[in-house]
Amino acid sequence: MTVSRPQSALDQTLDRANSDVVLIVDDVPDNLSLLHDALDESGYTVLLATHGEAALARAAQVLPDIVLLDAMMPGMDGFEVARRLKAAPLTTHIPIIFMTGLTETEYLVAALEAGGVDYVTKPIKPKEVLARIGVHLQGAREKRQARSALDAFGYASITVRASDGKLMWQTPLARELLLRYYGTEAPRTPEPVCQWLRRHVAGAEVLIEPPRLSVELGPKRLTFRLHQQIGDSEGGGDWLIIMQEVSDESVIEAMSLSFKLTPREAEVLYWVVKGKINRDIGDILGSSPMTVKKHLERVFAKLGVETRTAAAGMAMSRIRQLHPQFEG
Repeated sequence: MTVSRPQSALDQTLDRANSDVVLIVDDVPDNLSLLHDALDESGYTVLLATHGEAALARAAQVLPDIVLLDAMMPGMDGFEVARRLKAAPLTTHIPIIFMTGLTETEYLVAALEAGGVDYVTKPIKPKEVLARIGVHLQGAREKRQARSALDAFGYASITVRASDGKLMWQTPLARELLLRYYGTEAPRTPEPVCQWLRRHVAGAEVLIEPPRLSVELGPKRLTFRLHQQIGDSEGGGDWLIIMQEVSDESVIEAMSLSFKLTPREAEVLYWVVKGKINRDIGDILGSSPMTVKKHLERVFAKLGVETRTAAAGMAMSRIRQLHPQFEG
């Protein structure tokens, strides 16, 4: 078996663009040697772990593309390793193929229930293992590409378990948005999102297009759309939720140009359209209510109106012409 480089050095040289990473977990050196050589010759980058704790640490550190996992190991067995990998948002998406010498149905069922997508029986046949890996890596690769494409177009996605609100999976963009809008990180799902999800999946029938959830952060807002259920419906099931951030900064700029307002006057008018009072606007813009009042007086003069209602109505009419999708 080829001598592995130190893990820190290996992590820095993983070539994910040209090689899938396989983590093999087995406490028997002969099994590791056989699989390592077969996979290495087939172009895979191979990482090794000889016990459960090492497997969990290595998986969280490197995020392999697939895991070959021995079911029966001393200490933490493969079933527990799989359950922990699937329970962690960082590693829940990684396909797990069990390797087992136990062929009784109850053990094979246990492997699948623990989170395995497939299994191979011992003694290990490298060609069979390579074939199974190829099938599951293709599926995992397609899912990664689809999720990356969503992020690239500004559509972040998360998977939430309805029964306890646990955040099971998220794209990098989703992680950034949830942290910015709610200050939360996996496995915690923001409570307003949990409440919205449960409200619309609690009944016997889920609406085809439930109302969307929206939260504002300055002139930006984040919307949540219930996309589809994943897996079985026990306990409410896991749900894929699509998130999109929309910015009204272009609306503020359009008001500034249309009514010949300064940028700050346009911001004040924007929040008047949103129904905010001077004190709230001052808090949002970091100024006093008196300063907001002075800006608003200048806005009234430029628009030729005398009341907030008239200013908001004129602004809304112009915005709807330029930005029909605007939500006032």
